[in-house]
Amino acid sequence: MSNPISLIFIIISIYFSLPLFTTNSRTIKTNKVLSSSDDSSITYLWPLPSHLTSGNQTLTVDPNLSISLSGNNNAIVTEAFERYKKKIIFKHTSSSGGGTRKLSYDVGKVNVVVNSDNDELQLGVDESYTLLVAKNNGLSIVGEVNIEANTIYGALRGLETFSQLCTFDYGTKTVQIYKAPWVIKDKPRFPFRGLLLDTSRHYYPIDIIKQIIESMSYAKLNVLHWHIIDEESFPLEVPAYPKLWKGAYTKWERYTVEDAADIVDFAKKRGINVMAEIDVPGHAESWGTGYPDLWPSSSCKEPLDVSKNFTFEVLSGILEDMREIFPFELFHLGGDEVNTDCWKSTAHVKQWLQEMNMTTKDAYQYFVLRAQEIAISKNWTPVNWEETFNAFGEKLNPKTVVHNWLGAGVCPKVVAQGLKCIYSNQGFWYLDHLDVPWDQVYDAEPLERITDASEQKLVLGGEVCMWSETADPSNVQQTIWPRAAAAAERLWTSKEAAPISNTSEAALTRLQYFRCLLTRRGVQASPVTNFYARSPPTGPGSCYDQ
Repeated sequence: MSNPISLIFIIISIYFSLPLFTTNSRTIKTNKVLSSSDDSSITYLWPLPSHLTSGNQTLTVDPNLSISLSGNNNAIVTEAFERYKKKIIFKHTSSSGGGTRKLSYDVGKVNVVVNSDNDELQLGVDESYTLLVAKNNGLSIVGEVNIEANTIYGALRGLETFSQLCTFDYGTKTVQIYKAPWVIKDKPRFPFRGLLLDTSRHYYPIDIIKQIIESMSYAKLNVLHWHIIDEESFPLEVPAYPKLWKGAYTKWERYTVEDAADIVDFAKKRGINVMAEIDVPGHAESWGTGYPDLWPSSSCKEPLDVSKNFTFEVLSGILEDMREIFPFELFHLGGDEVNTDCWKSTAHVKQWLQEMNMTTKDAYQYFVLRAQEIAISKNWTPVNWEETFNAFGEKLNPKTVVHNWLGAGVCPKVVAQGLKCIYSNQGFWYLDHLDVPWDQVYDAEPLERITDASEQKLVLGGEVCMWSETADPSNVQQTIWPRAAAAAERLWTSKEAAPISNTSEAALTRLQYFRCLLTRRGVQASPVTNFYARSPPTGPGSCYDQ
C-alpha cells in the first residue's frame, strides 16, 4: 500500500492496539443529560461515524492551522477549509491564540489526500473518508490531522467531522481536541440524504436558502429537493416562456436563472446536489397566470390541460431551460394529488377523452408518462410521488424513482417491482407535522420490511420534507432543526453503529449537543424535546437541557 496516509492509518491502529474499523462501544453507552461535567463516554459527533476508535489524550490546535493538499482540482476543499477555520473552529480566537499564548501546539496542519481529480457531483458519488488525529510526542509518527478520501466530497465530510472534534476551551482560550488519538473510517449508509424545501407556499430569499444549505452540510445531508413551483406561485424565470413567473406572488418574490445557478453552485461547494421539482399535472394552477391556455378553463385551473399539445410544449421548454441550471441526474416531476374531476366537466377536454377512448385515470397516466418521456429525452432520471406508482406502477418507465410519502409499505412494493425508491413517510419525516418528536424521526427506517439485499440497494435513501404552508423565513430553521438531524443520522450511520430504537439518553445527549452546535454556528434550531417543534423554551435553562 503506497499511499502514505493509508500507511499511517495502519500504523496508528496497530500502535494503539485498537480494532482497525470497529465502533467504539462507548459511543452508545447510556448517559445522563449533558451537564457542566462532560462525560467522556459520549462521542459528541453527529451523525455518528460508522467506525471509530478514540483515546484519552487532549490536544491543542494551532490558530495558524494550515492545510496541505495532494491532488489537483481541490479549490472546493481549500475554500471549505478556510470556511471551517475562520468561521467555525477559531471563531473565538485570533491568530495570536488569545489570552494564554502557547509556545507550541499539538496539531498545526491538516493533510488532505484526494485520490480523484473528478469534481462531478452526482448520485452515489463516493463520500467516504478516513480521518486520523494524533499527537507528535515521540511515540506516534504524526502530529497532524490526516484526511484521505477518494473524492473532494468525501474530504468535505471529513472536514465537517474534524470541525466537530475541535472544541474551544474558555479557560486556556485555545481550541482543543479531546479523546485523541482518533481513528475514524466513515461512509454514508445511503447515497440520497435529502431535505425538501417548498418555495411556492412561501418565498425564501437567496440568502435564506443558502443558510439552509450550509446547515445541511453540518449534518451531512447531500440533496436539496427544491420544490420551486406549486399551485400558489411560480417564482422561477423560464426564458423560453417568460410570462410563467407572472404566477409569482409579487414581482419581488422571484428567482432569476442566475439566482438558481448561484444556489446550485453554492450547494456543490458543500457536496450537496439540487434536485428541482415541477409538480405536474396537478399543483400547477400558477402556470396559467401567465399562459391561461394551460388551464382547461377559467373554472378548471388544474390539473393542466391534458388535451393540448401546448401544455407539453411548455413543459418541454421549462425542462430544457432547467437542464441548463440543474446538472443533477434526478428530476422530480411530482404527480401527486391529481383530482381529474373537472376534466370531465370541461367540454373540449371531455371531447378529447372520448376521441382518445380514455378515462380520466387513463389521461392522468398519459400525462405522467409523456412528462417522463420529455424528462428522459433531456437526460434526466424521473422521480414521481407514490400516487403514480399506486395508480399505474406497472406502466411507469423502468428508470422511475418512486418517492414514498403517504405511509408505510410502499417502498417494499416499489423495490419488489424493480424500481428505485426514496423514503419520506409523512408520519415521521414531514417537518411541518410539528407534533412528531425527535425519537420517532430517529427511529423511522427506510428499509422497513425490506430484507432482500438486492432490493435494499434499490432504496436510494430518504428525505425530510419542509412544506411551507406554515413556515417562512421567520421560522423555517426552527422547524427544520434539530429533527432533520435525527433523520440525517439514520441516513448516514450504519445500523450497527446507530441501531433503531437507540433513543437512549446517550443519543438524546448527542442530539442536544448537536443542536447547541447548530446554534453556535448561527442556525436557529429549536430545543430538542419540545412537545411541538419550533416551540420556545418554557423557562430559563441551559441550551443543553431544554
